[in-house]
Amino acid sequence: MDVDSQPTMEETILVGDDLMMGPPSPVIPPEIASHVLEGVNLCDGILKNLFLCLQVNDIEPFCQEEIALYRQCAEKRDKELRQRLRDSETKLGLSMPLDQAKERAGQLESEVTSLERRLILASGIEGIEGFRQRWSLHGRLTDTRSRLESLKQGMENRKEEEPSKSPTSTRKRWFFW
Repeated sequence: MDVDSQPTMEETILVGDDLMMGPPSPVIPPEIASHVLEGVNLCDGILKNLFLCLQVNDIEPFCQEEIALYRQCAEKRDKELRQRLRDSETKLGLSMPLDQAKERAGQLESEVTSLERRLILASGIEGIEGFRQRWSLHGRLTDTRSRLESLKQGMENRKEEEPSKSPTSTRKRWFFW
């Protein structure tokens, strides 16, 4: 591969649509938002600077540094938030009463079904609006599936731990002298 064939930062002009690379930012459920968002850099200062730059300069080529900084910050933030969401769902699966955990899994499954249907409907929308809807729905669907999988994993780990506790207490111990 030729190094010269790769565009450098100086040759690339970033625009607002470049912020739509990769999945969209995850949607944080209100019931776990305080726990998940605690201590995470939300990039609000960088975003404020980006908007200020766009307001002053009116066009994106003059705000390259702000766009690049925000994109880096948002990617790091989203990766951390997704990991925290998965960890939180796993902990809920482990610690919630089993009935509530099953109910939550059912809610997440119905949300996945709803998002799948909406994604199918959005596939008929043409142009940039269709792209944006499909991009957003696909990201939410992927995140919701991941949360559901983490919740189920937590529930399975609990089920493995619970039965193993009871047989050890009733099992006979043999001692050889």
